[in-house]
Amino acid sequence: MATVWFVFISLMLAAYVVLDGFDFGAGIIHLIVANTDEERRTVLQAIGPLWDGNEVWLLSAGGALFFAFPKVYASGFSGFYMPLMIVLWLLILRGLSIEFRSKLPNTLWRSFWDGLFFLSSTLLAIVLGAALGNVIRGVPLDASGYFLAPLFTNFNVGVLPGVLDWYTVLVGVFTLVVLAGHGALFLTWKTTGAVQQRSKNLSKKLWAIIVVLMAVTTVGTSATQPLFYPQMIARPWILILVLAVLGSLVSLFINLKNGKELPAFLSSVAYIAGILAATAAAAYPNLLASTINPAFSLNVSNASTDSAGLAGAMIWWVPGILTAIGYFVYLFRSFRGKVDMEAEGYGH
Repeated sequence: MATVWFVFISLMLAAYVVLDGFDFGAGIIHLIVANTDEERRTVLQAIGPLWDGNEVWLLSAGGALFFAFPKVYASGFSGFYMPLMIVLWLLILRGLSIEFRSKLPNTLWRSFWDGLFFLSSTLLAIVLGAALGNVIRGVPLDASGYFLAPLFTNFNVGVLPGVLDWYTVLVGVFTLVVLAGHGALFLTWKTTGAVQQRSKNLSKKLWAIIVVLMAVTTVGTSATQPLFYPQMIARPWILILVLAVLGSLVSLFINLKNGKELPAFLSSVAYIAGILAATAAAAYPNLLASTINPAFSLNVSNASTDSAGLAGAMIWWVPGILTAIGYFVYLFRSFRGKVDMEAEGYGH
């Protein structure tokens, strides 16, 4: 049952990254692809009905982690206290920049919120990517099951690393570019005119960079966590996920070349989901690996709630998650098609 909840939480986190990821990406690139006030309002209109609902998946994953693996929740939230506060404030600032940006028809006012939208989206992508890097690399968990990681030390990977080192920053930069490329494909699909053309041109450049960064990050992961890829090889079924990642990347470039906007965006969705799925599968059964001693790691066996509690929670989780999926299907259907700045509805 603990393994089932490991899968559920991984799926919810993947849904969050895929869905809120194109919001982040739009924020990262909007100063590049949108030059005028109307064009920037077009970008906000594209994500406007979706961005706040997408964050439900992050809250859901956090709640599921709390009752399914309380030791991981307690250890992670105490050890990553500073980074979590940074994420919280960046989420708040990002939301404020989206909602307040068009409240006043003042150039200085709107430029300020545009800049804040870019900055908060960029830093969020890097910080969340660094968080993934910490999960892969491991954290300095001791025998008590807790750790306290400083924000950074000497930027070297070691037994007592900081939250930021050369590897986690590398993963953060990789995540930044991936989400920027994801957002560019979303805007290519949802917009028209100059914003669409600039987004399409930028997406081609970003995804070419992503291929290079993926190779660099793969080498960095092998050097930082030598057991990561042997664990993949030891579980041949994970290779299916790896092939899915490579296949989605090929599909993305083909669809971009042929001008197929939605298939290209869906290929990006598959690429991100595939990478996260392969990472979770390779890390299993660990949830938080210890850099001090592997015996101190928190995994699905020593960190989970009892089986009766997990089984009981399933009764509530299933209808809850089906309701959430139904809501998002309704939301995407309601706002399907290209952005129409003249239409009544959610606007900025």
